[in-house]
Amino acid sequence: MTQFTEQLATHTGPEWLNSKRRESLDLFNTLAIPTENVEAWKYTQVDMDFAALRPHGKRDEVTDVAALPASVQERLTGTDVGAFLVLDGPDVVYRTELPAELTQKGVIFTDLKTAVEQHADKVQQYLYSVVPAEVPDDTTIAAPGTTPSKSPDPSEGKFSALAAALWTNGAFMYVPRGVEVELPLGSFRVMSEAGTYTATRTLVVAEENAQVTFIDEQASDDLPGTYAIGAVELVVKAGARVRYVSIQNWGKGVTHIQRQRGDVERDATLNSLVVTMGGTLSRTEMQSYLRGQGADSEMLALYFANEDQHFDHYTLQHHAAAHAHSDLLYKGVNNDRSVGVFSGMIKVDLGAQKTDAYQKHRTLMLSSEARNYSVPQLEINANDVRCSHGSTTSPVDQEALFFLRSRGISRETAEKMLVTAFLEDVLGRVPLSSVVKYIEGIIARKVGAV
Repeated sequence: MTQFTEQLATHTGPEWLNSKRRESLDLFNTLAIPTENVEAWKYTQVDMDFAALRPHGKRDEVTDVAALPASVQERLTGTDVGAFLVLDGPDVVYRTELPAELTQKGVIFTDLKTAVEQHADKVQQYLYSVVPAEVPDDTTIAAPGTTPSKSPDPSEGKFSALAAALWTNGAFMYVPRGVEVELPLGSFRVMSEAGTYTATRTLVVAEENAQVTFIDEQASDDLPGTYAIGAVELVVKAGARVRYVSIQNWGKGVTHIQRQRGDVERDATLNSLVVTMGGTLSRTEMQSYLRGQGADSEMLALYFANEDQHFDHYTLQHHAAAHAHSDLLYKGVNNDRSVGVFSGMIKVDLGAQKTDAYQKHRTLMLSSEARNYSVPQLEINANDVRCSHGSTTSPVDQEALFFLRSRGISRETAEKMLVTAFLEDVLGRVPLSSVVKYIEGIIARKVGAV
């Protein structure tokens, strides 16, 4: 992998970071691409020619919103974030300043590259702590004499190792102890050069009893042969509350691979929403590690795949402490010849008594040619828990469709209404009106209702 070695040499920074990048690239070079023989990747194979990958070109920062891509301008007029970054490929091209009152309280919000330079102590403490280069060993702690789950196949870390080695930029959010950030903060990531790749990272740290909402959006025009590789690290200290929203709406031809993981301490809460609408192939992992008693994780997601899109979601609710709660609700729609994959696991460690965990995946099929694979799983090693999981897959209700059509509503509008109603379980639990409105607009375009 001489090419990646040369690319690695272009990244400058402190020695601790350079060393970590080199270690990550060495690991990447030893790992195979996960195949269908790896359970977590059974239904999704990535055909990537690493030798042909070239990095996305550099972009200059601008001071006028009018110089940004039209899609970004449209989003900025309909968002209610308090401050934001816009990244085009590897570079920040536009930014707004954090409100002065938050800066005075010690809140830090900047791009990750700047954070390494200006806040090295905090970045070094937390970077790679939640999403390391290798796949985390989420083996369940089981009773002596019993057989715990197998450790993950090393190849599952192939892409996270690449992201750890070659990330160019991303977002850094730090909220000190006891500080509450009322307005959401966010980043808008775009790509504008076909046939390239971009590797990014998001690092959100909420100290004890802090509170913040972070919105991570990705969008582009159609870009054949383009790859977006990323990692999201969410550090939720004791008593803190973090809401993280990821909206992926890449154009056709983009392959999206991202691992998102939250480390949730005692009495802390992590609310996550994963929205997958774009790209040709998308693989998103969302994991919550509930390490402290009283930890709480709400994991929501919705996706709408049409044409030949392939969306794969892998989730993990790992209960490592007693009296913790997790609730997962994933809802998806498949149309045309698209493929949807959901593989979810609830793991309960020995001693994690009074665990309260739920997992539910539901899919609406709009086409007989579409496919959906759903694999909900439980692994429980404590004897005083309440855990459940379930999955349903069903076609659109023809009676409901006929009812709407018979009242003069077009098929496209009727399908939009039924799809939106189906996804309302998720949308209704998101207290961000501008985000919900944006998602509903994407749905309308997907069914041809606009």
